[in-house]
Amino acid sequence: MVVYVDGIVLICSNYYGILEIKQHLCHHVQTKDLKVAQSNNGIVISWKKYALDILEEIGLMKFKPLDTPMVPNVKLLPSQAEPLSNLERYRKLVGKLNYLIITPYISFTVSVVSLLLNSPCARQ
Repeated sequence: MVVYVDGIVLICSNYYGILEIKQHLCHHVQTKDLKVAQSNNGIVISWKKYALDILEEIGLMKFKPLDTPMVPNVKLLPSQAEPLSNLERYRKLVGKLNYLIITPYISFTVSVVSLLLNSPCARQ
């Protein structure tokens, strides 16, 4: 078992041993499983299910993806629009997105929206 900040990697030759540890952790803390595949080229971690869960949670599954997730050179300021009513939900979403910044495609967008954690607002 490797633990780093809020991530845990379980490696074991006994599949049932991993299931037992995961069940124990699920009873005590909120966990999220990621898919891991091993090949001759190395180990690949898939974030697809995690990303789809986030899209489902915020009601964006019906929309098609964009080539650019954010307009380049946009400046977001708290005074640009009406403040969001649910700060906690915004902060949780940005926290979840931070896990996905390993994917360069959205790293810029996540870094920009992270700047507004104290005072997020709806873009008009």
